[in-house]
Amino acid sequence: MSRKTTILVITLFALLALAAAGAIIVWMRIGDVAISMHGFLALGLGVLLTFGLGAGLMFLVFYSNRHGYDDATDK
Repeated sequence: MSRKTTILVITLFALLALAAAGAIIVWMRIGDVAISMHGFLALGLGVLLTFGLGAGLMFLVFYSNRHGYDDATDK
């Protein structure tokens, strides 16, 4: 791995850790918040649908690129 790639990976993991720490701090400071079963269901479905949408869009990007749909056209 090159030096630039190593620095990029370390920076991205540091940002991920910072975001996770911030989320945990905010969650702890909110206090006692009760989430019903419907809330957990909605949260889980939201996570699954968001992940599915992201994965589907990334699939379309790779599919489009590999099948030549992104190539320049001569007009």
